[in-house]
Amino acid sequence: DPTRKGMLYAGTQHGVYLSYDDGANWQPLMLNMPDVPISDVIVEANELVVSSHGRGFWVLDNIAPLRQAAPEIMAKDVHLFTSPMGYRSGAGLTISYLLKNATTRATLEILDSAGTVVRTIEADTATTPAGRARGGRRRGGEASIPTRAGINRFEWDLRSQGIVSFPGMILWGGGTAGPAVPPGRYTARLTADNRVATAPLVVKRNPWITDVTDADLAAQYAFGRRVRDRATDANKAVIAIRNVKAQLVDRQKKAAEDAALKAAGSTLVANASVVEDSVYQVRNQSGQDPLNFPIRVNNRLATLLSMAERGDGRPTTNMPEIFGILSTELGRYTTRLNQIWATDLVAVNKELSRLKLPPLDPNCAKAEGCTAVP
Repeated sequence: DPTRKGMLYAGTQHGVYLSYDDGANWQPLMLNMPDVPISDVIVEANELVVSSHGRGFWVLDNIAPLRQAAPEIMAKDVHLFTSPMGYRSGAGLTISYLLKNATTRATLEILDSAGTVVRTIEADTATTPAGRARGGRRRGGEASIPTRAGINRFEWDLRSQGIVSFPGMILWGGGTAGPAVPPGRYTARLTADNRVATAPLVVKRNPWITDVTDADLAAQYAFGRRVRDRATDANKAVIAIRNVKAQLVDRQKKAAEDAALKAAGSTLVANASVVEDSVYQVRNQSGQDPLNFPIRVNNRLATLLSMAERGDGRPTTNMPEIFGILSTELGRYTTRLNQIWATDLVAVNKELSRLKLPPLDPNCAKAEGCTAVP
């Protein structure tokens, strides 16, 4: 190995082996490889490339943990390995970490040089242990980190927090991925079972793109964050409306014969639904439906972010103007929604108080209500 003295790789008639002490002791480095003769072994940057007899090429694409492994590190409960550099518009950056024990309580955060959290990835507690070992995507398309005992890894796509979404949301020409972070120094912070480990991360410009500066990429990121936050505002308005509707259904079941609650509830649902349909195209049920039903402001904001992220460089001159138009439009809808909360929602909650039932809370995702705002 060109970076660690005494670290050797050997290709044999029965697979690949690894030594940390100049060949005095060896251990198998097979992973998912079959027992096969190895014809060549090459170390290329952060990868180990192996050619086999009759079974093609094999690539171990992240050998940073192997290079950094030491008895004192492997004895830790939680450890973050130092990652290789990531490059903008590249394949991303692999973050490797050690967990002595499997867990369901783990969070990986990416912090910028000022200590601000730009991305949070959690363990997927909704899946089976096998699912947690794989990591990947949580329900709703969110990334998750694997949490099995041993060395795990997460592929960071060099993007910041994405747009908040809701179940069943269908977009046309846009997505929910967050803006790509600009070049700079970052920190990975892993919290697992109340133990914390950190490691530095470095993101660089794509060296093949020579006509874009760090300032250009910082401007692109700043604009992307503004669009992402406004798209999140739009989707949160839809989420709040749907929370209230679900809670109202629950309360009306418990007071089915109350005419005053039914009347106040009907007014609330009718007015809130107008706002909901203005923010999101509620008739979309499949990926092809936007061909027939016009997209709304949340979709147009998501599309604007997607367009601003196509390539490395500053947003085009018309994008800030488009953002201003969409932001103003959304502002009219959210202002109207706040008026509905101040009048129609208050009226419904007054009736619920009379009936000694829990009030409706736009911030509560549980139909039966919340004892505290999540």
